[in-house]
Amino acid sequence: MSPIWPAIAILAFVTLQRLAELPLARANTKRLLAAGGHEVAPGHYPLIVAVHAVWLASLWWWAPGQPIHWPFLTLYAVIEVGRVWVLRTLGPRWTTRIIVMPGEQLVARGPYRFVDHPNYLVVIAEIAVLPLVFGLWPMAMVFSLLNAIVLAIRIRAENRALAR
Repeated sequence: MSPIWPAIAILAFVTLQRLAELPLARANTKRLLAAGGHEVAPGHYPLIVAVHAVWLASLWWWAPGQPIHWPFLTLYAVIEVGRVWVLRTLGPRWTTRIIVMPGEQLVARGPYRFVDHPNYLVVIAEIAVLPLVFGLWPMAMVFSLLNAIVLAIRIRAENRALAR
């Protein structure tokens, strides 16, 4: 069995990244709502939180001690560059909820020039690739399926909201 410290370092980075994003998302949501925005379809949000929390907890349970697959770790690092690109492009409009701002134009710069939902592409890739860093392909498959289900609900709701 491999040493556990590389996995712990990787998982600590991902966990701290997610925990650091939560206050940012909350602050942006609060500010957008105060500026006249409104939340759409909040009912599925607990499902998204649950999938992400159980995914991360499962990684903490199963990954320590597993060998690191460096090509997948490199791919994950590239995916994280995409995550930063999305966050920087959206800036104060980035949140984990669907907030519609009446009269605002959709963001059409950065990765949004190329695809409608780049943040979801990043999330899809993260959920699939991080388990593969540790050789946990069954976990990658299970959570990719769960994520696909919640994202189907989420993207449908977001597209309806943004079409108004």
